[in-house]
Order: sequence, then structure tokens, then C-alpha cells
Amino acid sequence: MEKGIPMLDQAYHILFTASLVVLAIMIILCLIRAIIGPRIADRIVATNMMGTIVMVIIAILAIMLREGYLVDICIIYAMISFLAVIVLTKVYMGVYREKKEEENDGSH
Repeated sequence: MEKGIPMLDQAYHILFTASLVVLAIMIILCLIRAIIGPRIADRIVATNMMGTIVMVIIAILAIMLREGYLVDICIIYAMISFLAVIVLTKVYMGVYREKKEEENDGSH
């Protein structure tokens, strides 16, 4: 988008802005899913999806603003988001196993 065709630059700007609006709406919907559940697995998937959408938003902003350091931030955010989902899944599996053991002990 550097010193290109003005109409093309404007079209890209409109496309990126519309994409950011759609992604913002998707984050709100994922947040609602993460809050209301109904299961913990739904909440973990919604949290993972929000992390992925935020990475896409950062990448689009890197292109729009022509700032290369935002791509580095996006990569760091991807690693942190991945670790957060792993930790949440590990905690969920521990709680699930404890619940199953309590049910098995109570039935015998």
C-alpha cells in the first residue's frame, strides 16, 4: 500500500476496516460463549478462539499501520495464548479426573 494506486489503497483500507469490525463482533460472541458455557470444554475452545482472533487483528493492524514490530507482538501473543490454553486444559482434566474418582468411590 505504499505509493500505489489511490483507489486500490482506499479499497484495502475499507476491506481491512470491515475485517476488523467483523472480528470484533466475533470476539464478543466468543466472549459470550466463554461466559455462559454450558460446559468447560466450550469455554476453553471459546478462549482459544478469542486468542486466535486477537492474533489476526494484530496482524491486520500491522499491515494497516505498516509497523513491523506488531508482527513480533503477534508471535509472542500466540505463544502466550497457546500456553494459556494448555494450562486451562490441564486444570480442567485434573478437575474432571477428581470428579470421576469421587463418583466411582461413591458408587462402590
